[in-house]
Amino acid sequence: MSETEDLVAEIEALEDKLAQARDSITHRFIGQERVVDLTLTALLCGGHGLLIGLPGLGKTRLVETLSTVMGLHGNRIQFTPDLMPADILGSEVLETGADGSRAFKFIPGPVFCQLLMADEINRASPRTQSALLQAMQERQVTVAGENRPLAAPFHVLATQNPIEQEGTYPLPEAQFDRFLVQIDVNYPDRGTEKDILLATTGVEEAESTQVFTQDELLAAQTLLRRMPVGDSVVEAILDLVRAFRPEEDGVSDQVRETVAWGPGPRAAQALMLTVRARALLQGRLAPNTGDVIDMARPVLSHRMALNFAARARGDSLADLIDSTATALTRTEAAA
Repeated sequence: MSETEDLVAEIEALEDKLAQARDSITHRFIGQERVVDLTLTALLCGGHGLLIGLPGLGKTRLVETLSTVMGLHGNRIQFTPDLMPADILGSEVLETGADGSRAFKFIPGPVFCQLLMADEINRASPRTQSALLQAMQERQVTVAGENRPLAAPFHVLATQNPIEQEGTYPLPEAQFDRFLVQIDVNYPDRGTEKDILLATTGVEEAESTQVFTQDELLAAQTLLRRMPVGDSVVEAILDLVRAFRPEEDGVSDQVRETVAWGPGPRAAQALMLTVRARALLQGRLAPNTGDVIDMARPVLSHRMALNFAARARGDSLADLIDSTATALTRTEAAA
């Protein structure tokens, strides 16, 4: 077989395995296919996800199910105002041996896992939030002057309540940027909510089964980066990201008048990865410009902000992203 045929065969095998994983996840996390696909996208791309939704919508259940299905060792941290960095990273303690000798011993914190759930991340102080910055970017932490590598793969799925802001500390832009995608978890529709009631209020609940192993997930992340991306998709990504920078030449008057600051190069990198993952999840060998439009909101929403005047008018960032992405695609199609 040629190299291209080998790549096609590997991609098709991965697509089958992803279909199994999705089925196993939806046995416990019913409905919300969009949310499931975006969390799988974050793991396939080797990135982190920010889950935003009201309490009781199944965010914790989803992360626990993902840990089982993807074969990852998971830990959960409940972020509170009194949480300290050492509670996340770990600390050194003075230990006395049987012979009376003393030495410092490192006790690892919950960050030393493969899938970390940072529950209500914005409830901790900025000092504690910053403890995750190095871990999320460099996959290592520095404690007592020593760099300690984290497990591979390492992913953070953080949750945030969008309405209860009293006593919270908004995440800084640098930390928002470290999340590959923002995943909005909304109320289920009536039919889905009925299925949830019937499935979760009986004597037994459905269990998910492991589909991936650690090594298989790492191999999938490598394979995703080998997937081809056409020039038209690359150009669409660049056009989209640059269209939201108000200081760029040629941007629309709407963007110039409403956007305070736009996405940086990391947004384009995130789009290059996530459009491949979307193609995989839909059983395709390569992404198209439709994937760019679909991934625009989850990739860009947390990487840009409206200015004061736009917020005062009640403008919607999501609507701006959707309309700009659609308009750019139509312009390219006409050209």
